[in-house]
Amino acid sequence: MSVEVPCACSSPEDCAPTTTPRGISLGSSPELGPSLKEYEDEPDETLSERLWGLTEMFPVCIRNGTYTITTKSWSGAKSLYSLSRSVMWIVASSSVILFAPVIFEVERAQVLLGTNAALSGPMPNMPPMPR
Repeated sequence: MSVEVPCACSSPEDCAPTTTPRGISLGSSPELGPSLKEYEDEPDETLSERLWGLTEMFPVCIRNGTYTITTKSWSGAKSLYSLSRSVMWIVASSSVILFAPVIFEVERAQVLLGTNAALSGPMPNMPPMPR
């Protein structure tokens, strides 16, 4: 489906606009401004370029506030991550230091007395073992 855009030229031979299958006119006319042919070779804007261009429409106080909130949030997230790493290291190393002797004693009792005796405690008809 091709759409022709009217031109202000005196005859159709003078202007002869070029149309595309999508209906976009590539010819130039005084009403429409410069033709699209001039802009075909320019690279498209990236998302970051468009966002940077949009910052100019906001007042300076909003831009500064947004910058402050963003930087403080990022540094807060980094600090929280660092703190959580330190806390996990302290908890893991403390639990190993505190529970390792208990685990070693239970294992030693299992080896000396057998698996069932270490788990169930002293046998009912036997006196406790002297230390």
